[in-house]
Formats: sequence, C-alpha cells, structure tokens
Amino acid sequence: MKTLDIIGTAVDNTFRSKLRTTLTVVAIFIGAFTLTLTSAIGTGVSNYLDIQLASVGTTDVLSISQTAEDAPDLGDGPLRYDPTRATADGVPSAEAGFSTGVLTDSDLDAIGNTSGIRDVNAVVSLTVSYIEYDAEGKFQVAISENAELTKADLAAGEQLTLSDNNQILLPASYLETLGLGAAEAAIGKVVTIGIANYDGAMHEVHATVTGVQNLTLLGAGVRLNQALTNELFAVQTDGEPTALERGYFLASAHFDPTSSEDQVAAIKADLASQGYTAQTLADQIGVFQTILTGIVAVLNGFGLIALLAAAFGIINTLLMSVQERTREIGLMKAMGMGGGRVYALFSVEAIFIGFLGSALGALAAIGAGSIISTVLANTVLADLQGLQVLQFAPGQVAGIILLVMVIAFLASTLPARRAARQNPIDALRYE
Repeated sequence: MKTLDIIGTAVDNTFRSKLRTTLTVVAIFIGAFTLTLTSAIGTGVSNYLDIQLASVGTTDVLSISQTAEDAPDLGDGPLRYDPTRATADGVPSAEAGFSTGVLTDSDLDAIGNTSGIRDVNAVVSLTVSYIEYDAEGKFQVAISENAELTKADLAAGEQLTLSDNNQILLPASYLETLGLGAAEAAIGKVVTIGIANYDGAMHEVHATVTGVQNLTLLGAGVRLNQALTNELFAVQTDGEPTALERGYFLASAHFDPTSSEDQVAAIKADLASQGYTAQTLADQIGVFQTILTGIVAVLNGFGLIALLAAAFGIINTLLMSVQERTREIGLMKAMGMGGGRVYALFSVEAIFIGFLGSALGALAAIGAGSIISTVLANTVLADLQGLQVLQFAPGQVAGIILLVMVIAFLASTLPARRAARQNPIDALRYE
C-alpha cells in the first residue's frame, strides 16, 4: 500500500463511526478554539503596546522613585516614627505601614548631580478645580501626571515644549464640551484653569492650546508643559506652613537620547546605589507585558486541558477501531502489508482527526474573534485608535494546528502499536 493509499484509507476509516469521531473532533475543536482566541488576545494587546511605545514613547526620560523598603509583617506592629521622613500629599508614607518612601528636595538634588542626568523635575499632584474657555462653562479636568514619559498621539498641533509660556495639550474629547470647535481650530486658543491655594482661595491661570491628542493607553488626560505645571503648583502650595517639608512620590529625569543601552543601565545602577529606582517607559511596559503573558498562559492552560481530554478521546476511538477491525488488520497483514504500514495507517487516522478538529476550531476562533474585535473597536474601545484586541498571526494559528496534530500523533502511539503487532493468523480467527 502506497503512501497516498494509506492517507486515503485513513481518511475513509475516520468516518466509519461518525458519532465517535464527531465527539472526539468536538473536544479538539474546543481546545483549538480556546488556544487560538487567547493567543490572539496576547498578540493584539502586545502589538498595540509595541506600536504605542515606538510612536509615542520617549526614549530619554527616567521615572524615578525611592527604592521600596521591606514593609513589616502584619503581626509585627507599626514601624518606629521617623520625624525626618517627608510625606507627599495623598501618598501613604512608610510610617503608615507602606514600604514606598517619598523624594525630598535633597533627593532631587542628588538625582540631578548623578552622572548622565541632564535635568530632573518632581512629578507633582495637581488638584485642578476646573477648565474653561471663553466663559462657555466650567468643567472638571483630569491632569496627566506621566506626560514626561510619553509623546502625545497628536490629532492636530504640536508637542509641548520647554518654553516659558504656559502650554496645554487637550484630548480630542474635550473640544466639543469646551466649545473649542474642530481640532485645527482649537490650536492657539487660550483656556482658563481654576485652582485653589492652600487656604481654599480660587485662582485662575491661563494657558495656550498647542495641540490636540488622541486617546491612547499610554496617555490620557490633559497634558501641561513644565512652565504651566510650576505656576499651578505654586498657586496650589501658596499659604502652606513654612515648616512643612514637602515630598514627591515620583520624579522624571532626562538623559542623553543618544545613550546606549549600557550607558542607560549604568545610570540606573548609579541611582540604585543611592537608593533610587529608575525605569524607562519601556521598562514599565515590559512589566505589564509580563503580567499579560502570564494571564494569557493561564488561559492557554484551559485550552491545553481540553486538548488533553481530547487526546484520551483519540486513544479510546482508535483502540475501539483496532478491536472492531481486527480481522481486517489480519487480512491486510496476510496479504503482505508490514507492521510499519499498519502503524502508519492508524497514526494518519489520528493526525487527520487532530487536523480536522484544530482547523475547524481555529477557523471558528478567527471568525468569532474578528467579529468581537470589530464590535469592540467601534464601541467600547472606539477612542483607542489602532487597538485591535484580537490579532490572528498566520504563523501562530499554523503552530496551534501543528501542535494539535503532534498531540494526536502521540495519542495514537498505543493503539497503532497494538494494531501493528497483531498476529495475522490470530487476527483472522478473531470473532
């Protein structure tokens, strides 16, 4: 029996017991469907993050914080009070049982004096009361505190600069509400920001709109340049007691954008030796991607469990097939068919079942995933331009199908070996 004959015979034999084969195929279908969907989610989100990092991520900024200390165990009681430690407004201090300290002005000076650091600014928390344009009404505003780490995905205008003039960059969703009109028309207009000082007195600060940004996962909210941030922070802290030592949860520091990876690593190591943790945007996204990979791996585990169950189904299906076709096997061997050919016949049957179930599962996942991704992109995730939650990479899909076929082949080993070792005389006598 030639190879093509073996394949044709194996395919025909697969459908001898339609119900048994169908149930096995369904189990494989579920596993392949799950694996294809979860892999597509991982690919879609990871690709979006990579694209965002490449297009809007800054490459010359470090986010710096105090290195976390070991927090006391719950049964150990509170830490001893240290009056020299500063606290940041709205940020729990180490004395409260949290392990993250805050940065003081002396810390900022130390960071600024570190070799390779060009400048450093504290990331301050601004409590802005409202934003207004041309007396069209006052509206609440969300300030982006990580504007230093990313460039805006601009719909119109330009990025913020280090100018001494107050500059603001607005999300596209703010324009209609504030009465600014279209994105291009909003550029150059002046908005008013209301902020209260320490005693509660309201002050107004003016800023020029230099750009309009699209919503992204890495950048949301209103962005302010350093000059505007400094003026708003000066107003917010006006009236504070002079004895109050202020602390900052984070600081952002610039380094030479042409620095090599080794040079950036040296800067991080230098800061680490001083008790600071420094991360680039790529480092922070890497942590998120690691978490995402773990979640996808757990979800893939459920698909693999279904495939494991399907593998036992294949074993059961082929063992019953061998028993039912004992005399047929004996006849083939009596006519000169070798044990290797018999082994190949049953192995091909298993591989075909695996291919059938995985191909159908992958196709169903691609169809359902494409619909789900389109619906999400046009509804819930409409503001996140370019985000396609599920992306089906051809190589990944082919890999899943191949994996299932390998599992099916391994599952066929026991029944195929039993068939190949049949004694033709005993097989022909089998009733």
